[in-house]
Amino acid sequence: MSTVDAGHSSCYTFFATAPLHLGSLLAEELDRLGLAGAVEARGGARFTGTLEDGYRACLWSRVANRILLPLAQFPAHGSESLYAGAIEVPWEDHLTLDRTFAVRFDGILAGANNSQFAALKVKDAIADRFVHRTGRRPSVDPDHPDLLIHCYVFQDAATVALDLSGGSLHRRGYREEGAAAPLKENLAAAILLRAGWPAIAAEGGDLLDPMCGSGTLVIEAALIAADIAPGLLHQRFGFLGWSGHDPASWARLIEEAEIRRDAGLHRLPSLRGYDANPSTIRASLANLERAGLAGRAHFERRELADCHPGREGDRGLVVINPPYGERLGADTDLPALYARIGATLKERFIGWRAALLTGNPDLGKYMGLRATRMHTLYNGPIECRLLHFDVDPRYFVSNRPRVLAPEERSDGATMLANRLVKNLKALRKWRDQQQITCYRLYDADLPEYAVAIDVYQGEQRWVLVQEYAAPATVDSRDARRRLREALSVIPEVLEVPETQLFFKVRRQQKGDSQYERLGETNRFYDIAEGGHRFLVNFEDYLDTGLFLDHRDTRRMLGELAAGKRFLNLFAYTGTATVYAARGGAVTTTTVDMSRTYLDWALRNLELNQIPTVGHEVIQANALDWLRQVAGRRRFDLIFLDPPSFSTSKRMDETLDIQRDHVALLRATVRLLEPDGLLIFSNNLRRFRMDLEAMPELDIVDISAETLPRDFARNPRIHNCWRIRVSQ
Repeated sequence: MSTVDAGHSSCYTFFATAPLHLGSLLAEELDRLGLAGAVEARGGARFTGTLEDGYRACLWSRVANRILLPLAQFPAHGSESLYAGAIEVPWEDHLTLDRTFAVRFDGILAGANNSQFAALKVKDAIADRFVHRTGRRPSVDPDHPDLLIHCYVFQDAATVALDLSGGSLHRRGYREEGAAAPLKENLAAAILLRAGWPAIAAEGGDLLDPMCGSGTLVIEAALIAADIAPGLLHQRFGFLGWSGHDPASWARLIEEAEIRRDAGLHRLPSLRGYDANPSTIRASLANLERAGLAGRAHFERRELADCHPGREGDRGLVVINPPYGERLGADTDLPALYARIGATLKERFIGWRAALLTGNPDLGKYMGLRATRMHTLYNGPIECRLLHFDVDPRYFVSNRPRVLAPEERSDGATMLANRLVKNLKALRKWRDQQQITCYRLYDADLPEYAVAIDVYQGEQRWVLVQEYAAPATVDSRDARRRLREALSVIPEVLEVPETQLFFKVRRQQKGDSQYERLGETNRFYDIAEGGHRFLVNFEDYLDTGLFLDHRDTRRMLGELAAGKRFLNLFAYTGTATVYAARGGAVTTTTVDMSRTYLDWALRNLELNQIPTVGHEVIQANALDWLRQVAGRRRFDLIFLDPPSFSTSKRMDETLDIQRDHVALLRATVRLLEPDGLLIFSNNLRRFRMDLEAMPELDIVDISAETLPRDFARNPRIHNCWRIRVSQ
């Protein structure tokens, strides 16, 4: 059995514990702190030094969980030998009878069913040694002991150690106990150290966390950049109740840390955290104040789409801990979220570095950025990857597959090309007669080539190709090859350069995904339809801003609107409002929940020289708005085109159009004048109108007559009714 001397000038061997996969990072950190012989070991890192060196590790380590001072090592083949070894340790040199203690156990002890039993054997040994020598035993306090003893058994060898930290060092002291905090402080610090934040901060670089939650990454970044010892806020260290404690050494370290903190606060770079949830922003500000950093970092409620560098030319680090689910497919919104993160970085943060922690590395593939490095970390029990990016065009990845040369294509590619030529010829006379400039050319006519092809005409011709997600029965390699063939022949047949062809994967909408961005290009294109002009966007959203299958419905609304007061509910980009206003409506009211789409609608109105007077645009949840204006507003013509299903952080309720259509229609017709008309439309393929539940309404199905010819091959996507109050 070996034991250590408790003298202050002695040279000790310390052990610092760390989360899984962070031992090497911890050893590097300890070495930078000037602690001798720091090397990675199982479960952490080992180093040697004086007692003051052990204190320095407690005060300054950002990565460690605990700093342990081993007191003795001995064989432990079972509970009795564990007891026998522990009772030989001179505990009276470390603990007095007026102080409390507790024992924590890790490892595997032969014959012990659980760690509590092994810890109890060590506790009994300590207590019995005191009884044998003094006739009294020290008290045990399992929750807040003056002295915490750590026992570890590995391969029948036991080590008992003093826990100098007294509790996990990740608890810095600035977060409220019990508050939801999925990212521990030392994991946040490890992310920043792996991402190179100390060097970036030293060069004056900024830090931005666009999904900051309770602000842990931003606050840890501030502590690093300002050279603030993370232990300055730690509530209580384990060595303070130890008989061998050296108060003078500890006081010197605290004084040094306070001097470094005061100097470091004057050289803090810009540190910002954004989050869409106002409650987490409030928590961030409270944590910042408890950290003694009030006013030193900026937290603000802001959507991901609104994130920008602070100033033109700023550089630095974007660090993100987004949601990632337990597995791909657990939440179908996540691929779109990661695509938006990637698009935001590529559009606005060129020259920056980025680090993203994810429990599902496959989600990172949706970002369109090639990671330059990767580290494995654990967030609690979840194995994660820390992906590192240089936001530089050299590392941008397109989701569009590479086209195939003619000699690489199969006979199927020729069949597809022939079908496109055939469709163009079949639609040409109709397009010329109706002056149709934007239309669907192809919609999975050949099942092997499961894409939709839409053509948009303005000053140029643009083509949007949307791939339908292949069923599980289709081999993914075959589907990918056919897609490459399709993207090869489409620009050839339609005579458009690749720069005017856009590609998306069409996925089933869920929740409020119709309001979510896929990109951040902010590139809009001016197209023509029915003598009107509209702005479309092919890259940033699930839809372009113009529903082509509503073309005939819009024209009908324009013909009906003369002299009418028109209401457009769930208005999207206001294209129906443009038709109504230019068709002679005396007033129009456009209601949608999304500020983004309402701003788009205003641009469409302006593009068509429609004055703001008499044409109001209202941001509101349509369901709430209907309740608010009931009995106070009346309209002659209403267009109601709700999503099939909707939920949002801005909504207190969900909308399921099949479940809720009766209540929605009744609420809407209350706003009709006695001779008013409601046009109701939706795109739910299996929708069934409950006519029996609404005998007071005159409901006429006009789906067939409002279905455009270019969508006739798939009529289930278009439902439309003309509704009046029965007289």
